[in-house]
Amino acid sequence: MADAKKYPTPITNPETVHFWEQTAKGKLMIKRCTACGEAHYFPRSICPFCFSDKTVWEESSGEGEIYTFSRMRKSASGPYAIGYVTLKEGPSLLTNFVDCDMEKLKIGQKVKVVFKATDGAPLPFFTVV
Repeated sequence: MADAKKYPTPITNPETVHFWEQTAKGKLMIKRCTACGEAHYFPRSICPFCFSDKTVWEESSGEGEIYTFSRMRKSASGPYAIGYVTLKEGPSLLTNFVDCDMEKLKIGQKVKVVFKATDGAPLPFFTVV
């Protein structure tokens, strides 16, 4: 199915360039702190839990479950659903839900990452498993 929707091109910076390079390979990357062991998203070099700079890249399974969501039935761009997904690795992230029936979304539902093309690096979104 052709994607009629045009997605914005992500803006990279030195901290996130590796993340965007990996999305082009179909990989969702997170960071893990080697000082406290916590995984975090969005990618940044300082751990938001202990403020250590001892962080490493880790490939996420791209699997998780819906923590919460909201349906936007009326908007200039058409209906959409946004929400938080908790990854198997622990971090939660804000995302859009795509390629699924928005009316059937449920908290606790299993989801997986999908990547949508832009004029630059692909953007990660989630769809129902």
